[in-house]
Amino acid sequence: MSFLNTIRGLGRGPKKNKKDLDSTNVFYQHPNGSGSPVRRSQSPTKLSPNKQQRINQVYNKQASPTRRGRSHANGDGSTRLSPRKEAARLVAPVTTINAPQDLPLFLQEPFVKTSLVKGSFKTIVQLPKYVDYGEWIALNIFEMFNNLNQFYEVFAEYMTPEAYPSMNAGPTTNYLWVDSSGQSINLPAVQYINYVLTWISNKLNDQSVFPTKSGGAFPQNFMKDCKNITRQMFRIFAHIYYNHFEKIVHLSLEAHWNSFFSHFISFVKEFKLIDKNELEPLLPLIESFEEQGKII
Repeated sequence: MSFLNTIRGLGRGPKKNKKDLDSTNVFYQHPNGSGSPVRRSQSPTKLSPNKQQRINQVYNKQASPTRRGRSHANGDGSTRLSPRKEAARLVAPVTTINAPQDLPLFLQEPFVKTSLVKGSFKTIVQLPKYVDYGEWIALNIFEMFNNLNQFYEVFAEYMTPEAYPSMNAGPTTNYLWVDSSGQSINLPAVQYINYVLTWISNKLNDQSVFPTKSGGAFPQNFMKDCKNITRQMFRIFAHIYYNHFEKIVHLSLEAHWNSFFSHFISFVKEFKLIDKNELEPLLPLIESFEEQGKII
């Protein structure tokens, strides 16, 4: 299911909305033409050509997002980077919240309980019978990336370097970028996210990583790439929750956003794609969704 029909329909009349929904692209189509979502047959959503070109020019000079750091204050005030293995890096803990007025907006009622779907996404994310394991992982990542990319475009114009000079997820978590020379640098959120989106898009369009042709085999490091991708996607979720949730509420999209995030977390939990310590910035929200039965 798509969580972005409301976004696609903003500013359009009912007839156009219906037409848009009826003509939604099928990203995954079975070779027999049945429409069964088993194979990927279309490139993921991309940024505009001019924007993509500018990002690629800078991206090629900067770094690969497969190596990233997170700032963590040492006792002497300097910045200590986590170990090279990303999966083993610890996330700085979120500030303890004691009073309701200290809760971020997305943890306050009624927003924390707003959702499009009743029940959990458990049965939706489970591997269907007779479907290839790697293809199912690729299918879900492909579609979720497209949805996240389109959600991000709603807020991109507000993400100026001046307004958001760092890629943060709350007051105690800041994601650093490691450039091609191994130097850890702090980037504005818009630049960090654009690098990530470009990197993921390149991965999804790489036949050696995400094969779409019949008979194509997934590489040995496929799951490692999937974990890197979902980890970076989570960081975008976290940044938007902490910095742009009021815009989501203003557009009345909190039900769509919460449902999309619940779907994403259900998927990564089902296939163990993200370590729990990486989820720390949004762990209170995830635990709330678990208590509500949205995530199992």
